Amino acid sequence: MLERPLDSWIATWAEHRPHAPALSFGEGVCSYGELAGRIDGWAAWLASAAGGRVGHGDRVAYLAQNRPEQVELLFACARLGAMLVPLNWRLTPAEHAFQLGDADPAVVLAERSYADHVTATRWGGPVVDLAVAASAVERRGAAAVEARGRATDGVLLVYTSGTTGRPKGAVLDQNALAATALNGVFAQDLTSGDRVLTTIPLFHVGGLCIQTLPALYVGAAVRIQPGFDPDSFFDDVASWRPTLGLLVPAILAGLAVHPRWADADLSSLRGVMTGSSVVPAAVLAPWHERGVPCGQIYGCTETGPTALALRLDDAVARAGSCGRAVPWCEVRLVDGDGRDVAAGERGELVVRGPNVLRAYWRNEAATADAFVAPIDGGAGWFRTGDIGHRDDEGWWYIDDRSKDVVISGGENVYPAELEAVLADRAAELGIAEAAVVGRPDERWGEVPVAVVAPLEGTTVPVERVLAAFEGRLARYKHPKDVVVVERLPRNAMGKVQKFLLRDLLTPPTRLEDRPPAG
Repeated sequence: MLERPLDSWIATWAEHRPHAPALSFGEGVCSYGELAGRIDGWAAWLASAAGGRVGHGDRVAYLAQNRPEQVELLFACARLGAMLVPLNWRLTPAEHAFQLGDADPAVVLAERSYADHVTATRWGGPVVDLAVAASAVERRGAAAVEARGRATDGVLLVYTSGTTGRPKGAVLDQNALAATALNGVFAQDLTSGDRVLTTIPLFHVGGLCIQTLPALYVGAAVRIQPGFDPDSFFDDVASWRPTLGLLVPAILAGLAVHPRWADADLSSLRGVMTGSSVVPAAVLAPWHERGVPCGQIYGCTETGPTALALRLDDAVARAGSCGRAVPWCEVRLVDGDGRDVAAGERGELVVRGPNVLRAYWRNEAATADAFVAPIDGGAGWFRTGDIGHRDDEGWWYIDDRSKDVVISGGENVYPAELEAVLADRAAELGIAEAAVVGRPDERWGEVPVAVVAPLEGTTVPVERVLAAFEGRLARYKHPKDVVVVERLPRNAMGKVQKFLLRDLLTPPTRLEDRPPAG
């Protein structure tokens, strides 16, 4: 698609607008000229013995809250032809142990507060304190490093769990991030005059790629918050005056009921983007009433994520839709045989384009299974597992997820991971069989719930079941409730019918019961 590596974006803006603000964090501001110098410094440090002698194809793991260093490291890895592996700081040491073993990074850069966490993973490779490394880069200053990265090189390795419960590393190459940046520019009409407030985690492709990288592509200013905090959000909206932000539905809903909402000056915002799950109209209404349109992005880790977009100029009239396909991505709806379905009919969304992952890291079987057709020069259609429909005017809607993933507060929770914990402790907890499904939740969108059947003659200790996840999985993945049933419903092949379990927890929403679009 493109021939130049990602770091050329920053170098170009450093030539044209060296003094324009690029990244703001805390009290500091880094210009495009300074950012280009820091990327040079990180590339030189990574290539040195102190940085692990990172070379073409090597991996660099990063464990920290949102900081400018993550963005700088991404572009430095692009320069070297290496891959950044952003680690989800919400996970447990046990979860990170697998990811580190699988990615086998040349070096792990970790914030000091995570030192004990990394130690607990028992990973034996080099670990460097992020602050120490940043100081070394600052002392070293900019240094010329041969550009070894190519547009077709993998640059981002992001772990996403799957239906098997085993995390998979999605490899996105430099072209994929470039295509996603172009899609983001299109979806949000981004220009160099925009000011983007980044609040959601940069270890997600959503936090990194929906707005942050597209903003840097067009030379806009980006303010990074370490993590989401309502007061920090309102403070920055009032003082820094952003034009755009990205918020998951749970945060949209929480801000609208916050004590500062009524008096907050939102006039600088020309819109916010959201996504990650089906967004209820009630969540969007308070923002639209305040004159802040909420556009939507649909996609997943493997699609960069931007595949469909509801632009801000359509946000109010088409609330509830996730828009239309973006320019650098094709999207289809297919039935179980891979045939296109008609307007109004449900089908699985499949995606093709330069924004789609190249492969799952060291997992040929998962890669082959993820595409409708064999990968041949990017020609395969990636199976999202999401079920949706398209109305007569071509607007897309997401209805369900065939892969059973629970999206809680913008985080993916994969039932197989929870079910593995329950299976491991089944005998001592008196569980004969168990399954995990999502239940609608006003605050989080949905939450995971464990549905268990007891061993004959036993009573399931609910509190002990809930406690069984401590230290095994990140807290946001823990089931919020345990429902005891006589037996799990299964089909003729013995597979648990999770749709019946979801019906048990809440009545299903039928397509014909939905209000008409627009």
